[in-house]
Amino acid sequence: MSVTTLGRKAKNTQTFLSRVTTEDKNKALLAIADALEAHQAEIIAANQKDLENGAAAGLNKGLLDRLLLSDARIAGIAEGVRQVAALPDACGKTVYEHRKTNGLYIKKITVPLGVIGIIYEARPNVTADAAALCLKSGNAVILRGGKEAIHSNLAICNIMRSAVASVGFPEDVIQLVEDTSRASANELMTMTEYLDCLIPRGGKGLIQSVVQNATVPVIETGSGNCHIYVDETADIAMAADIIYNAKTQRISVCNACESLVIHSGIIRQALPAFKARLDEKAVEIRGDVRAQAACEGILPATEDDFYTEYLDYIISVKTVDSVDEAIAHINEHSTHHSESIITQQQANAELFMQCIDSSSVYVNASTRFTDGGEFGLGAEIGISTQKLHARGPMGLEGLTSTKYLIYGNGQVRE
Repeated sequence: MSVTTLGRKAKNTQTFLSRVTTEDKNKALLAIADALEAHQAEIIAANQKDLENGAAAGLNKGLLDRLLLSDARIAGIAEGVRQVAALPDACGKTVYEHRKTNGLYIKKITVPLGVIGIIYEARPNVTADAAALCLKSGNAVILRGGKEAIHSNLAICNIMRSAVASVGFPEDVIQLVEDTSRASANELMTMTEYLDCLIPRGGKGLIQSVVQNATVPVIETGSGNCHIYVDETADIAMAADIIYNAKTQRISVCNACESLVIHSGIIRQALPAFKARLDEKAVEIRGDVRAQAACEGILPATEDDFYTEYLDYIISVKTVDSVDEAIAHINEHSTHHSESIITQQQANAELFMQCIDSSSVYVNASTRFTDGGEFGLGAEIGISTQKLHARGPMGLEGLTSTKYLIYGNGQVRE
């Protein structure tokens, strides 16, 4: 089936979706959650095919981890869908109202974007997360995953379509592009007649390809070259715990730490302690000249290393002489996703939070918290690193627009 046909079918669901109640949407979401758990064995069997194909194709550990679905991960996906069902409805909220002296009443309300396309890579959990958020916000969704996860995505999508149909929804509120060729992606990127918004989720190459080639409006979700700056006053033990968590708890995610920035006044004491913790996971550390001098076993870093989202057991280290230099380095090399400062100096913490140009900025905490669920939004559609419409973890509100409703009783403009 062509992508254009999917678009036409999705557009045809808009009138239905504009009339459903919050209760109706929640019923459909709970049906999806129950069905995912009931068909867990089927999903894992499909996922096993993708894992085998991925290993044969030479996918690295990070990508294979993103691809993997286990009993626990499927349970987590289903729970995420239930959390979305439990969230307040983002549609129909009054955000502005005004009554003119002539009696005309003007109200601005939140409404769905319409038909949303999602282009993503080897993350089959996105298939369920995106569908759930789009459904709760009243949007139809066209999913286009990568070839690495095609069997998993097909299984999950078919289960969800059957689930929503069982409670009276048209199946076409959720659709999957089965053709994983570049041609299908290009068609989706230019389908302005049917698609209201396109959201890419994946590596830097995918995101930039969509941003540069799409004629459909795009919400840019960023790759994550996330930084932790260790200030001169940092508690070294606390910093070591945070860095270990941010780097190694799950290497394949966009909020994992990829780059350390360390003040020169503390690096000789701090870096050996950080290396000792990171050695537990065999993390390769690539540092500048001063980092190499401060600790044995640090490999030389190139300038490219400071721009790299590794998604692997590798981390870069840059040495700086002030918080201002740290801010300048991070703003230049960051993907504007998530950055953290470890410090006991409140003034430096406030300066860092004020001047860092990223969607999420932390003080004395791991970057791994940048997540819709952790922020209380439920499952997320992605982490937006742009500044228009939505920024940071995107939950239901990021998938809505607004329209004006004007009530009169015969008024005409003079």
